[in-house]
Amino acid sequence: MNAPLPRCCVITPEPASASAADRAAFLDRLSAVLARGETLVQLRVKSLDAAAFASLAAAALARCDAAGAHLMLNGPIDAAGVMQLDGAGWHLDGTALRAAAQRPLPAARWVSAACHTQDDLLLAARAGADFVTLSPVLPTLSHPGAPALGWARFDALAAQAAMPVFALGGMTRAHLDDARRHGAYGIAGIRGFW
Repeated sequence: MNAPLPRCCVITPEPASASAADRAAFLDRLSAVLARGETLVQLRVKSLDAAAFASLAAAALARCDAAGAHLMLNGPIDAAGVMQLDGAGWHLDGTALRAAAQRPLPAARWVSAACHTQDDLLLAARAGADFVTLSPVLPTLSHPGAPALGWARFDALAAQAAMPVFALGGMTRAHLDDARRHGAYGIAGIRGFW
């Protein structure tokens, strides 16, 4: 990584739809998030097809670049697609993480991974991830009913990680100090950040 890693990662919600109006509203909201000083954003969009995602990613990247922020892509895209978007990083979801036998991007591009278990953390190390999210720490609306790790289990897993770990799941900015006391590098979230 060629720049300091921020302590907070904003994860986007899905756009309301693929319409031009909803895409414009989504990008306006991203601009507002960037204007308040956020410098690490994960574009997490699973509802669009690959072409629509690539178009939205290019527009989001332009806004992030203008604000001096890093953009991590998490959607229907592969390493070749990420490389077409100059400077973007790639957040590996579970499927991409299991498929990555080695680091999928050059060292100048950030790679992160979604982790939920000790095995995931080992796979992230194999993939050369620069940082990971570990979730869910606390109960969360985006994954209702998913068993939460809790702080003690999070701490135990984070201590074994070979890279910085962001606590994800039920996080708000008020959790940053608590998360860091439990081995997190930083925090990530959707509702508390977007």
